[in-house]
Amino acid sequence: MAMPSSKGTAVVTGASSGIGAVYAQRLAERGYDLLLVARDQARLNALAGQLAQQCGINSEVLVADLTQAEDLLRVEQRLSSDPAITLLVNNAGMAVAGDFLDNDIDRVQTMITLNVLAPTRLAHAAGNAFKARGKGTVINIASVLALVHEMANGVYNGTKSFVLNFSRSLETSLKPHGVRVQAVLPGLTRTEIFERSGISADGLPAENVMDVETMVDAALAGLDLGEIVTIPSLEKLENWQAYDDARAALLPDLSRRESASRYHR
Repeated sequence: MAMPSSKGTAVVTGASSGIGAVYAQRLAERGYDLLLVARDQARLNALAGQLAQQCGINSEVLVADLTQAEDLLRVEQRLSSDPAITLLVNNAGMAVAGDFLDNDIDRVQTMITLNVLAPTRLAHAAGNAFKARGKGTVINIASVLALVHEMANGVYNGTKSFVLNFSRSLETSLKPHGVRVQAVLPGLTRTEIFERSGISADGLPAENVMDVETMVDAALAGLDLGEIVTIPSLEKLENWQAYDDARAALLPDLSRRESASRYHR
């Protein structure tokens, strides 16, 4: 076993494949010890062993299904009690393909549990622990669909809108205490989420689908740059700023005693 890392331990949820597995690799390369969380013990064990050997770090596995209350609580308790943990990547998530009204509502509920409830509870546990120590980082994986209302499954989009809104509020709360929060909004990324939701990435325009390594490298570069919101494929950062400025311009008029003039007859 290696000596504990001076950078501390990074907890990565959904670490058995895709975005989570690449985050685990990149963070290990940066010198973090790892606590890898997912359902697939065989994959987790293989990845943990590989990264420990390649990077000379400590890598531990915590098998958990974050849609199950007992498993979620075990991860929360570890985040709350382990002072070595300095970084949380809230990555675990799922999608449900097709129109909302045609979907199995129980599967939709499972998606809401995994995409909304789980990252909220884990960020609460980690955020309070980091706040008490005056340092730490929370990375929440959202999606560019957080900004899209008119296409795809509206419930999935809504879960990712929640992650974006929640992350920005959490960042405001934790910044004075030395804790960083970043929301990452990937576009289409080549991972297993497509197959698990019943569609194939192979049928999508190649120019619109980013490789997962490219996505994670951009997200970590955004973290290094101090970005609160990182959109890996967005070339013109000023467009995001204009969008956010336009949103902010609405705020003074969103709640007033009088209704808008267009509603007066």
